[in-house]
Amino acid sequence: MLIRNFIQSDSFTENLQRELLDLNFHEKSNDLYKFNQSDDLKKRKEPHITGLRAALFGLFRSWLGEVLGIELEPIVDVSCAKYQYTDVLLCHDDELEGRRVAFILYLVPPWESSDGGTLDLFSTDDHFQPHSVVKSLVPSWNTLILFEVSPISFHQVETLLLEWVNPLYLDVDYQSQVQQEFEDSSEIQLKNFLKEEKFKEVSEALRLTDVQWTKQGPPNRRCYEVASLESFPQCVSACWELLCSEAFFLLLSNFTGLRLHYLSPSDEDEKDQEDEEEGEATGSSGDTPSANKNNKGVLLVCVCTLPKKQPSTPVCVGELRRWAHGDYTLLHDGDASKAEYALDLLLPLSCPDWQTEFGGFTSYIANEEDEELLMVYPEENSLALVYRDKETLKFVKHINHRSSTLPIGDSCRRAVYDFSFVYYE
Repeated sequence: MLIRNFIQSDSFTENLQRELLDLNFHEKSNDLYKFNQSDDLKKRKEPHITGLRAALFGLFRSWLGEVLGIELEPIVDVSCAKYQYTDVLLCHDDELEGRRVAFILYLVPPWESSDGGTLDLFSTDDHFQPHSVVKSLVPSWNTLILFEVSPISFHQVETLLLEWVNPLYLDVDYQSQVQQEFEDSSEIQLKNFLKEEKFKEVSEALRLTDVQWTKQGPPNRRCYEVASLESFPQCVSACWELLCSEAFFLLLSNFTGLRLHYLSPSDEDEKDQEDEEEGEATGSSGDTPSANKNNKGVLLVCVCTLPKKQPSTPVCVGELRRWAHGDYTLLHDGDASKAEYALDLLLPLSCPDWQTEFGGFTSYIANEEDEELLMVYPEENSLALVYRDKETLKFVKHINHRSSTLPIGDSCRRAVYDFSFVYYE
């Protein structure tokens, strides 16, 4: 978020800059950065620094919390960084325990992109490593820039999900509708979930490339094949990484209301934040790459933090499965999770015109009962989500269908593929 003319009074802004430039600065230099930084501004008595600090700790923090829908700590870290000719801050993240939002107030002379000092935002690759600059923000007088601090910054989440997921499911209002429907029934099927071109690419790669498959047994528990992760084609591997990613955990949290990632909100969090009376502050840092201009450029850098908490690590287990005529799983297959609750995900591929009488559907029943609670049928590019407790059992119905369009050879008779994942809170 970028807010120009953040401080309404020109005279206040100019006096604030003067007070900041009169502070004592300490050089900070290592392999990552070189710039000068002031001491913490919390205890400074200068009138304009005091006024800004009061606004940041009060009205601005309250407004920011309302915009983000979270309750921020009452303490805000504030310091001032001064970047001059040859100073630099290289590619990094601001992730520290408890830190949630960072913001920068620029107090600089007239500036051009050729002067350096831009705030560069990076895209990331499939392994969440910085890849290339997608946006550069040029410093300008009295401009405030806000950005979220997390293991997956906003641009990282957006890059990964936008590449793969149908844009409909990235719409916040539509996610709310999905969540309401899921909470009513504990299950949902999201049709056309992946972008059409991505879904076709993965489906064709599974049919046309040499993936290594291993038969699963023993026959008194299960009979189907699982792909070796090391043999995945590139696009299949990328789809697998999507389903395992922290970005996807957050998306599932929005779909279901479940707390599948520590960044997702929960009722317990809201209660904890209401009870929290004091918070601890963390250090602050700048976010401006090389400054080339031989002028005094002043950056006021502030960080809001949430109450400290121990981050949980997202957990999931998954398989890429291949099903053929005669394949199945049985009710008591011996691999039932001991977790109290779990979220099942199924994403079928290569099952056009699948009919119910073919079998191959996933059946859910209550433990020690015969009545089926739910049946999930294979449907092309339809993401199925089912929330279950440990007393709910499942099996895949015996497949009695042999494709009439393919030869009956051992490698050519396959009818269905699917990604099968289980996510845990």
